[in-house]
Amino acid sequence: MEKIPTLSYIKPFVSTRNACKLCSPLGACIAIKGIEGCVPVIHGSQGCATYIRRYMISHYKEPVDIASSNFSEETTIFGGQANLKMALTNVSNQYQPMAIGVATTCLSETIGEDVASQLSNIRNESTNSVLPDLFTVSTPSYQGTHMDGFHATILEVVKNFAVKLPSADKINFFPGFISPADIRHLKEILSDFDVNSTILPDYSDTLDNPIWDQYYRVPKGGTSISELKKMGEAYASVELGLFTAVKQGGQNGRKEISGASYLENEFGIKNHQCIAPIGMNSSDTFFDILSKVSGKDIPLKYKMQRGRLLDSYADGHKYIFGKKAVVYGEEDLVLSLCSFLDEIGIEVVLAASGANSGKLRKQISKHCPEHGENIQVMSDSDFEQINEACNSLSPDFLIGNSKGNYIANNFNIPLIRVGFPIHDRIGGQRISLLGYKGTQDLFDKVVNAMIEYKQNNSPIGYKYM
Repeated sequence: MEKIPTLSYIKPFVSTRNACKLCSPLGACIAIKGIEGCVPVIHGSQGCATYIRRYMISHYKEPVDIASSNFSEETTIFGGQANLKMALTNVSNQYQPMAIGVATTCLSETIGEDVASQLSNIRNESTNSVLPDLFTVSTPSYQGTHMDGFHATILEVVKNFAVKLPSADKINFFPGFISPADIRHLKEILSDFDVNSTILPDYSDTLDNPIWDQYYRVPKGGTSISELKKMGEAYASVELGLFTAVKQGGQNGRKEISGASYLENEFGIKNHQCIAPIGMNSSDTFFDILSKVSGKDIPLKYKMQRGRLLDSYADGHKYIFGKKAVVYGEEDLVLSLCSFLDEIGIEVVLAASGANSGKLRKQISKHCPEHGENIQVMSDSDFEQINEACNSLSPDFLIGNSKGNYIANNFNIPLIRVGFPIHDRIGGQRISLLGYKGTQDLFDKVVNAMIEYKQNNSPIGYKYM
């Protein structure tokens, strides 16, 4: 007789507590804000749009309008096309946008809304001559994270707008989910290499505006529609991040593809992919790629930045060597931060992400040659799991977004704030991490955090280093 397993052999289920991720349509809205004159519309309930506005405004400290098709009980039963049509008409009349990006939600996805067909019907039936370019992206919150929504939007924008054109002297640049300050820094780098480029997305102005003398319903800036259409004429693409692909197709023919790999597959545009350049090694790789695609030597300006960074590594080494860190956030950010910390002699004891690609462990081992095999990797994690892990890991500091602040307080250790969201400090949109310059800023923050902690907790204190 077969023995029936007892309940003691069954792993107890624990629900997510304070997830280390955000919802898919939020990521979609951030990407949509990087397109010139584009307004995001959430196809779902009003609460979804309010939640997204709250997070974006608290981080970027800018006015952010997120429209909604405003699902009700009746809409949920009979479908949302009428609501979507009204939302698109209202947004078109009030904002006069150049494009509207429609992101779905759990509710519209659960009832099976075919938004692409709905947009086609609305376009055909509409008597409104001012309807702009329309596109949609599938972003159910019960599937994936805000990064899935972000990258799915980039892919859909490329598929909707890019057309095959004769090759021109330009490249496509996919920076990934980074700060407006880092987008501006990348623009400066590309300009110094004398590279003509299309950056997608570009929210360096739309989510980090100067002071206005008048209110703009749609902030200026972003990647123009005309530039999006020309992405098919580039001779190369550069893509930052290794977790940029989204799953496409049915269960039998499912494959992973990003905006850059789509252009490579469909238009033959070579994609040069690397991890986000945080740290000396990854920045070297990034600048070598730019030198290769541009055919130009690395400008002296960046060689000097590299030299100063290397000098600071020597200056600060004694304050940080052997320290232990917990890193959390989006997978690409976590990977790049682990690579950086590994090269400066800090032991990452935990690398955690709310995403679950199944690839983070392998990439950390590859890009962290000093301690990579010993790093505990936690995927599909929440902040309570991270908090519990810290009991045995005894880190010296945490590095990640503001949502881990209570953990740092629990253990009386510093939190170095990077990523999204930063909602308990000002300047989250101006945090620079990329290249030698961004790495320098981050290195100084890490060293100074360790010095300050020792200074504040020393029984005798000290004034000089």
